[in-house]
Amino acid sequence: MEKTEVIELLSAEKIQQRVSEIGRQITADLAGTEQLLVVGVLKGAFMFTADLVRSIQIPCHIEFIRASSYGHSMQSSGNVALSGELDIENHDVLLVEDIIDTGLTIRRIAENFRKRNPASLRICTLLDKPSTRKYPVTIDYSGFSVPNRFIVGYGIDYAEQYRELPFIGTLP
Repeated sequence: MEKTEVIELLSAEKIQQRVSEIGRQITADLAGTEQLLVVGVLKGAFMFTADLVRSIQIPCHIEFIRASSYGHSMQSSGNVALSGELDIENHDVLLVEDIIDTGLTIRRIAENFRKRNPASLRICTLLDKPSTRKYPVTIDYSGFSVPNRFIVGYGIDYAEQYRELPFIGTLP
């Protein structure tokens, strides 16, 4: 597949500034937490998770799970595949997602996590696309609200391409 030119929506600088702000807010909100369990959702949130934990100034343990509902399409299939079992019982958990659009994926992950009795569960997303929400979800920390366009860059892909871009963009 030939790559298409990407239209920049959020610069690398703007992203880093917002990630630092979110990290400071999480640090303030969770001060006193002995060890935060940060769970990044692969593959899209790997860059955001890495930058975020460098901005959080409390001890963190970092894990990843895999969730997919897109495959090689620009639309969610409606089916969420999860992999990666974690021991989260009695842990303060921060679930880190790249983008929340319909809400289906994060809802399924959060339901799965809540059944395993974490001490607390907070949801953090870099990007929120509220105009496409079909399933209600409470987001504790959100970086940016984005329009109903297909987003790529900063870890987010289309058919496994564009993840390496340092900025967030849209495909024309």
